[in-house]
Amino acid sequence: MERLSALDAEFLHVEDGIAHMHIAGVSVFEGPRPELSELTAMVASKLHRIPRYRQRVRTVPLELGRPVWVDDPHFDLGYHIRHTALPAPGDDAALRRLMSRLMGQALDRERPLWEVWFVEGLEDDRWAIISKVHHCMVDGVSGMDLLSILLDVAPDTPLPEPEAWSPEPEPSGVTKVLDAWSEAVADGLGLVARAPSALRDPGRAVTSLLDTGRGLFALTRHLGLTTPTTLEGSIGPHRNWAHSVVELDDVKALRKQLDATINDVVLAVLAGAFRDLLLHRGEDADDCVLRTLVPVSVRTEDARGVPDNRVSVILFELPVHLADPVARVHAVKEQMAERKASHMSEAGEVVVRLGDLAPPMVVGAVMRTATRLLARMPQRSVNTVTTNVPGPQLTLYCLGRRMLVHLPYVPLSHGVRIGVAILSYDGNLAFGVTGDRDTAADVDVLAGAVPRGVEELRRSIEEGAAAPTGAGR
Repeated sequence: MERLSALDAEFLHVEDGIAHMHIAGVSVFEGPRPELSELTAMVASKLHRIPRYRQRVRTVPLELGRPVWVDDPHFDLGYHIRHTALPAPGDDAALRRLMSRLMGQALDRERPLWEVWFVEGLEDDRWAIISKVHHCMVDGVSGMDLLSILLDVAPDTPLPEPEAWSPEPEPSGVTKVLDAWSEAVADGLGLVARAPSALRDPGRAVTSLLDTGRGLFALTRHLGLTTPTTLEGSIGPHRNWAHSVVELDDVKALRKQLDATINDVVLAVLAGAFRDLLLHRGEDADDCVLRTLVPVSVRTEDARGVPDNRVSVILFELPVHLADPVARVHAVKEQMAERKASHMSEAGEVVVRLGDLAPPMVVGAVMRTATRLLARMPQRSVNTVTTNVPGPQLTLYCLGRRMLVHLPYVPLSHGVRIGVAILSYDGNLAFGVTGDRDTAADVDVLAGAVPRGVEELRRSIEEGAAAPTGAGR
């Protein structure tokens, strides 16, 4: 029996019939397509490496402890692997419609919280796998680690033999409660045990405390109300999804020319794409403050492959008010340096850790109440969410077929109508844009503006380099 962390449990608490908390991705492969039986056998041969895929979430009586993972006694692999086909001609629009429909459907809480959809009929002799996993199981980094387990790094990799598995019986309610209390005591003792180290090095302890305080101040200071836009507000249960892909080498070249990071360039291009969307909607982008929540991985190397969430957050204002693409990069670079110096992400990590010590009954009640309030009275502190996950920079294969691209999906929470997931794989940067179907039917405008923004930034740099010395811009 393994217990969910407070952060993992939070993704269960905030989910309702409107905000579905699963992350997902579309892996597109070149043909010929395999048979469903082959794909099922491939997953079956690797399930022993991801035991969480055979486990379901069970609650502790009266919420006297956080939920636990237990083996599903009725695990049925065929239930989790689905098969569908796109109507002819199997174009990108059809794939987007399928993805949008599947993402608007909640996962079954009585079973392991994942699905794999085998999609045939894509144009150009291609096929796809849509993977859908509840956020309480993985974050973006561990989700990519799991994808790397399912796929192969060489086309001729033989399948391992499936390992025998028998489910462990679910513990009784009393056992769950006693185990939760025992773990709570152990967590408290562990906190006490760390106190002597602070006494041995009080200077370091004080510095750490001050840094955390500065980070908390920075975090709360940036939670003020933003400019009203159509990007935030109430949402419905249905989704729209669009995507675009750019070459990673193109972004690296821009980064080098501007003495910035890849992340700086990506966020600046995204700011330009949001500016285009606001202008497309007839809104004033020049005086807009657009704040995004950016998850930051705090996963260490020894925790790679562990299926859980290990993230903090920073709050970041995308410079949509700037029309010059080069100026946007400089603005992002400057602001990102300020955010790192503020220790905002470290403060967020401390808050997450303290959540593990809070009474689960209180945490669950507070989160569910907050979710209901946000559904009725949407907030204006966070306008969007942006995730950026580094994926494998090598080619992956499924049953000998090469994966061409992996297109990511990020869920929406109440009050946020558009979210963007960014993922790198094998020389590409893929942008997946999630929108609320009722209020963000134009997410394709945002997705399409990304590659245009990269090209616009390249041209702007070239024009600046070609301008006479001393010439203004």
